[in-house]
Amino acid sequence: MKSTFNVDTGSVVRLPGGRVRAAATSTELSLRHASRLGTSSVTRSVASISKGAPLRIAAHRAIANTSTPTTRSPTKMCGIVGVYKTEGEANVEVYEALLMLQHRGQDSAGIVTTDWAKFYEHKANGLVKDVFDNSAVMDKLQGSVGIGHVRYPTAGSSSAQEAQPFFVNSPLGIYLIHNGNLTNTDQLRQLLISSTSFFNRHLRTTSDSEVLLNVLADEIHRAHQRCLSDTSCDPNRKKMDMLFEAGENTMALLQGAYSCICLVKGVGLVAFRDPHGIRPLVLGRRDGPRGEEWCVASEDCAFGPIGFTRVRDVQPGEMIVITEEGKLVTRECAPAKSTTPCIFEYIYLARPDSVLNNIPVYSFQLGLGTRLAKRIKQTGWDIDLVCPVPDGSRPAAIQISSELQLPYREGLVKNRYVGRTFIMPDQRLREMSVRRKLNAMPAVLSGKNVLLVDDSIVRGTTMSQIVDMVRKAGAAKVYLASSAPPVRYPNVYGVDMPSRQEFVAHGLTEDEICTTLGADGLVYQSVEDLIGVGKELNPTIQNFDDSCFTGKYVTGDINEAYLRNLEESGRGKSRNRAGKKTSLIGMEMKPKLSPAA
Repeated sequence: MKSTFNVDTGSVVRLPGGRVRAAATSTELSLRHASRLGTSSVTRSVASISKGAPLRIAAHRAIANTSTPTTRSPTKMCGIVGVYKTEGEANVEVYEALLMLQHRGQDSAGIVTTDWAKFYEHKANGLVKDVFDNSAVMDKLQGSVGIGHVRYPTAGSSSAQEAQPFFVNSPLGIYLIHNGNLTNTDQLRQLLISSTSFFNRHLRTTSDSEVLLNVLADEIHRAHQRCLSDTSCDPNRKKMDMLFEAGENTMALLQGAYSCICLVKGVGLVAFRDPHGIRPLVLGRRDGPRGEEWCVASEDCAFGPIGFTRVRDVQPGEMIVITEEGKLVTRECAPAKSTTPCIFEYIYLARPDSVLNNIPVYSFQLGLGTRLAKRIKQTGWDIDLVCPVPDGSRPAAIQISSELQLPYREGLVKNRYVGRTFIMPDQRLREMSVRRKLNAMPAVLSGKNVLLVDDSIVRGTTMSQIVDMVRKAGAAKVYLASSAPPVRYPNVYGVDMPSRQEFVAHGLTEDEICTTLGADGLVYQSVEDLIGVGKELNPTIQNFDDSCFTGKYVTGDINEAYLRNLEESGRGKSRNRAGKKTSLIGMEMKPKLSPAA
């Protein structure tokens, strides 16, 4: 029997008359033996097995989930949004929502709208305001339904061709946007271009998002063919059923993190989320002139300016369809695993005015400050003032100041017209940008023992320059407090951290990290306290993806060979050791050496 979700609560409801998936379970058991034979053996067996969906999916899954290391596809943090209106143009509201999600990506932007007769597309590299900078561009985006995407720059993904949305014209006509990262991209690509796919599909980019779209399209094709073989099935009346069936089979093949929104001609606006719920996806609604109107976005901060109210999170493993007529239909396409959202969303990626998985980001960051203050008290440091590294660390710094009863001072002034250094693709660009981005104020810092609070310390180059800056502004001592634990492992689920050698914490003790950064003292948040804050705010979530701190990957398919391949193929292989200062003007500066350097 098929499952659906109650739109208000997200609870599972069983519906009669659905397709039974028990056959897939028994087939998967039989394929476990086949998977031990290796990828090539399973591939050869595909031609001889039944065309039935459960058996074929089990065979494909055995191939797609092999542990062969993948080459690095463009990993990204992205922002996605979809808007359904009962009447009027959706273009302006999609644009406004993307402005609210600009923090999730500053490299490219794209919008597609539709009146369900045609699609209208525009995408390019640049900020949202620059890509959609004139009325002629906006006016051509016609239709009452639209989706939009912003992406940040990463290795191998800077061309406009990599910008989303992606499109396939068959079946039906589908545009897709994706936030996350697949971890079995190479295996899926082989399925698509080999004889085991419905068509031998040509992929134009190296993007895992294009692979994901084509896997979904391939499964819709197969569902359509199964319908045609059944004389009682009319494919023109079963498009939504075929999509849900394809959603089930697609989720059975995919590994990794994915939150997606699609426009599917003949079906509607579609949104779905991976069974672990790693990347966020939120549903909103409002009353329109002719009934309910809907919005789906990476963060609910996008809802406010366009008048939508948060309903709930899209559940892990759930697919939502808003039909062309505006009816909302939901289905559980994969059994929800233990919900394990990415903890780094709350530390750094999401805006503080967002609520993700029923956890207010601002409350989470205040909780980090409360717990970190206890660790700071234990150091016995003589501190005169608490100073945040703007902007993300402000909530934690304010809370630390309150807990320690110390003055809170803004000693670093931020130039708001410079992008975020963490999401810049080149180390030298990040280093140059720090000096343009922040300026230390002697009037606040001179002669003081300063506690600098940051949300996280990743590569360390930014922080080492900030410490140097604060010292030059006259600070007597500079202590550091990080709201996050030491980052020691790559995040493979959609945050650009490809190489362990990039991290300042790699192979170093906390004392050695402190020396590398040039500080007088350093305190990190503990992993236990980090997870404790999340559980406190939402007790129904028992685990988070904390892989960048612990090396424990929730999808269970990441091994040493995979991580090593990322390091060998990623841009981090040619980078200087994290934490060192390098010349910004072509003159060689003597680096501060760490004990491990």
